[in-house]
Amino acid sequence: MIHDLGELVERARKGPRCTVAVAAAEDRHVLEAIQAAMLPGIVRPLLVGDRTEIERIAQSIGFSLEGIEIVDQDGDAAASARIAVSKIRSGEADILMKGRVATGDLLKAVVDREVGLRTEQLLSHVAFFQSPYYHKLFCVTDAAMNIAPGLEEKVQIIKNAVSACHFLGIANPKVAVATAVEKVSPKMEATLHAAQLKQMNLEGLIEGCLLDGPFAIDIAVNAEAARNKGIVSEVAGDCDIILAPDIEAGNMFYKALNFLGGATVAAVVMGAAVPIVLTSRSDDDRSKLFSIALAACLR
Repeated sequence: MIHDLGELVERARKGPRCTVAVAAAEDRHVLEAIQAAMLPGIVRPLLVGDRTEIERIAQSIGFSLEGIEIVDQDGDAAASARIAVSKIRSGEADILMKGRVATGDLLKAVVDREVGLRTEQLLSHVAFFQSPYYHKLFCVTDAAMNIAPGLEEKVQIIKNAVSACHFLGIANPKVAVATAVEKVSPKMEATLHAAQLKQMNLEGLIEGCLLDGPFAIDIAVNAEAARNKGIVSEVAGDCDIILAPDIEAGNMFYKALNFLGGATVAAVVMGAAVPIVLTSRSDDDRSKLFSIALAACLR
């Protein structure tokens, strides 16, 4: 079980070095992240995109491209995404990473039924946070992929996050189903989902975790707040996973943790045949490195 996001780098270093296929790699932030991940020996890059622009950016940041494979795809980011995905399919790469390509174009290549990386699982975003105000790492999902997930989609989102926790040594993660309140209300669908998900967990339909809710965020992360409200739960104040009710709540919580809460994050998209790294321009350098390391650990 890891206790610090920095341990992701150490764990990834101990495994075999993996190849990351970068779609539309002509992006300064992405090349900086790749450069950082190469230094501890986590990955070897396979860069797909505009060779001239990749070389120009690499030179500007002091990134030597000697020995690095570049597949020249000039001016068509969507085509770069398809090529990067094909490198995964052919076994030439182990991880997919988003460069200067629209997320929609990348995912279109990923979910292509003929040549993509589609599985039976739903694609969902899994983000592990290290916060100075919480006693352990915790996961927030889904802050980037599924706009308004229904009950069955939430089941799959939970399963993806639980699987990631298992990979990191969290044997029985505690899942808090987050809502605005901690009482079930027919006027708030998220609370109804929470009650149903809790029952499914009790019946063994959602395995490998302990799930409770509905919980407002203060209940999920603060045991004293739970006691003050008379809530008795093994999950309250000690959760490993926070399930957001929708993308709006998840995304705002994600960014509030980063920009107001002093947290550091490592995030990937799960549910495809391989982990997918989608770093944000607003993520700091450590988060980008940790996200690549997380993908290497989960592959």
